[in-house]
Formats: sequence, structure tokens, C-alpha cells
Amino acid sequence: MAEIDRDLKRRKVERQKAQRQKAQRWGHASEYLAALYLLLRGYRVLAIRYRTKLGEIDLIVRKGDLVAFVEVKARIGEQEAIDAVGYVTQSRIRAASDVWLSKRQDAARLSRRYDVIAVLPGRLPRHFANAF
Repeated sequence: MAEIDRDLKRRKVERQKAQRQKAQRWGHASEYLAALYLLLRGYRVLAIRYRTKLGEIDLIVRKGDLVAFVEVKARIGEQEAIDAVGYVTQSRIRAASDVWLSKRQDAARLSRRYDVIAVLPGRLPRHFANAF
């Protein structure tokens, strides 16, 4: 009986790991799709998955003197994507953006904006500028 329980637990852990890996691959693909979408709209991609001790920013893009810090969410619907960027996520992105800007010599002349891009199945990404 204990051997069956161990086997069931092992299979459950393996299934959860596979689901996590699939979600991670879908998330990374969504970030690249969002980056391509913004490139086609005249933005220059400065960073993808910029990591700091304070958090991660999915995309950092620039158009002129505007720098947009973009959170990419792959969801079924637009509202689900927007709702997924809660206060804690917003705070994390703002803190990480402060770190990124602190390393830039031209930070004083840059305007910053926080955007969300919803990547939806079978549709073009939806860009929400100034989302928070």
C-alpha cells in the first residue's frame, strides 16, 4: 500500500512539473510574440526578462524618449490578463524599473510608462498602454 502511495505521489509531482514547464514555455513564447508586436509598431526592444533582486520585467522597450516597462500576460481573455497584474506585481515592476533606470546615464530625459500586453489564443496581442 505504501508503495502505491509513493508511486501516485511521484506521478503527481511529475505531472505538476510538466504543467509548470509547459506554462513557462508558453509564457516565454508570449514574451517573444509581444516583443515582435512592439517592434512592428516602432518600438526598440532594450531587454527581455530583465531580472533584479526586486523582481523581473518581461519587456523593456523604447520609442524616442519614452521607455515602457511591459508585463506580458498570456490568458484566455483581455480582462483576465489585466486582472492578473495586481498591486504586488505592479510594485515589483516599478521597483525593478527604478533599478534599470538608475543604471542609465540618460535616465533624466526619459519618460517612463507601465504597459500590459495580453497574448490571447488565436488573436493578435492586445497592448494596454499606461495600464498602471
